[in-house]
Amino acid sequence: MERRTFCLGALGAGMMLDHAAWAAPAYPSKAVRIVVPYAAGGGPDIMMRQFGPLLGAALGQPIVVDNKVGAGGVLAAQHVAQAPADGYTALMGSNSHLIQKALQPSLMFDPVNDFAPVTAIATSPTVLVVSASSPYHSLQDLVAALRASSRKLNYASGGIGSGAHLGGATFVSLLKVEAVHIPFKGSVEIPISLQRGDTDFAFTIAGTAIPQVKSGKLRALAVTSREPLAELPGVPPLYELLHSDLAVQEFWFGIWLPRKSPAETVDRLFAATTAALKDPSVKGLFEAAGNRVIQSASPQADAAFVRDEYRKWADIIKLTGITAG
Repeated sequence: MERRTFCLGALGAGMMLDHAAWAAPAYPSKAVRIVVPYAAGGGPDIMMRQFGPLLGAALGQPIVVDNKVGAGGVLAAQHVAQAPADGYTALMGSNSHLIQKALQPSLMFDPVNDFAPVTAIATSPTVLVVSASSPYHSLQDLVAALRASSRKLNYASGGIGSGAHLGGATFVSLLKVEAVHIPFKGSVEIPISLQRGDTDFAFTIAGTAIPQVKSGKLRALAVTSREPLAELPGVPPLYELLHSDLAVQEFWFGIWLPRKSPAETVDRLFAATTAALKDPSVKGLFEAAGNRVIQSASPQADAAFVRDEYRKWADIIKLTGITAG
């Protein structure tokens, strides 16, 4: 009787284990939603929508792009940070989230501790540009004018805390000169202001700057990548003049999950993203949006990268004295 009870108990336990295995299908078993903190039709949105089908094919489930715009990416980050940590809600994370937190420490999310970074996927530097009709034909011309001009030069940006603002503020801070910041409501107004002569210089994302330079509307004086850009031959990295790591400013995008996501889920999404990034079409898709492909060595390496980047952008905020207003 005791042996029969034991056998029945063992059988019941085995059935429970089988049921648990059946009730928890392998990840992913349904569509994965990637929350994009940028407006539909913008460069990052287009890039993710083009990359999504390739990632979905590697995962074996569809990718749904969900635009959640507002507060410089903060709303999207807060939404994903509070989502179930089951791998089905991810964030298109970027250093914009690190910048916003450095600018506003009281924000109700932590870009370092509230997420499990999976991998970086794309990066783009900014380009220091002036109007094609500007009297400044080289970086040295602009620097000389900043140091000797009888009036303060000004630089355009898409708003306080934007990449263009940080680029301009870092530039003048490292040079120890003064210039007037002219913020607009969005980055699309920057090239127009330069061409009208309303502003003297600006730092614009490469995807916007390169076509404008090639069409003859703007002139490129420097890039914020550590190495020159093949698309802009002869244009030097700003690092060569300033010799500061803070002058190297690339704006990158990655995929992040909520912090408590299981390690096996993070690893599965990492493996699928790695496979998708190897597709021959990805390079062209990303370059069309002004980005180049990057890939983290592992989720752990990506987490370390995010931590390092947060410290760097916090140092930039401290150097420039920028506040959220």
